[in-house]
Amino acid sequence: LPLVIFANWRGFSGGTRDMFAEVLKYGAMIVDALVDYKHPVTIYIPPNGELRGGAWVVLDPKINEESIEMFADVDARGGILEPAGAAEIVFKKDKQVVEMMHRCDEQLRDLNAKKTSGQDVVAAIQQREKLLLPLYQQVSHEYCDLHDRCPRMKSLGAIREGLHWADSRSYLHWRIRRRVQENSVARRLTRSVTGISYQ
Repeated sequence: LPLVIFANWRGFSGGTRDMFAEVLKYGAMIVDALVDYKHPVTIYIPPNGELRGGAWVVLDPKINEESIEMFADVDARGGILEPAGAAEIVFKKDKQVVEMMHRCDEQLRDLNAKKTSGQDVVAAIQQREKLLLPLYQQVSHEYCDLHDRCPRMKSLGAIREGLHWADSRSYLHWRIRRRVQENSVARRLTRSVTGISYQ
C-alpha cells in the first residue's frame, strides 16, 4: 500500500514539554518504520507549508532512498533552521552584515574615507550603521529564506520536484501509480536474477 504524507511540521524543540510528550521517541519510531517500509512513500509539502528541524530529519528521503520521494509546492519552505536562525550563523551575529554595509552603502564608504584621512567621524559611522542594521538584517533573512525554497531544495537533491498546487493531485496520482509498477518489476527481477540490486 503506497503511503502519502502531507508534511507541514515544525521540528523538535528540545523543551520540557516535548521531552515529556516523548516527541523524540515517536520521531525515532517514525524513522524506524520508514526505513523498513517497502512500498512507495510520497512526501508532499503543501503550499505555504514548512518542514523544519527534526521533522525534516524524520522524513528525509535519504533514510530509505528506494521507497521515499519528497515533493514540495513552489510556495513551500523546508530546512533544518528557520531563516532567522540560519542568518545568525551564516552572517556571524551581524558582523558580516556590518561589513556588507560598509561595502555597499555610499555614505558609509565616504565616512570610511574621511576616517582614514584622519577626520573624527566615528559617531556618524555608528549612527549610520544603527540606521541601516534593520534593513540589512531583513536582507540577510531573505537571503537565507531563499535557500529554503523549492528551486534550491531541488538543486540540492532534497526534493524530487516542485509542484503547483493546482497540478499536484494529478501529478502525484500518476507518479505513485508508476512507482507501484516500477517496484513490482524491480521485486520480480531481484527475485529471479541473482546479484542484482534495486539501484
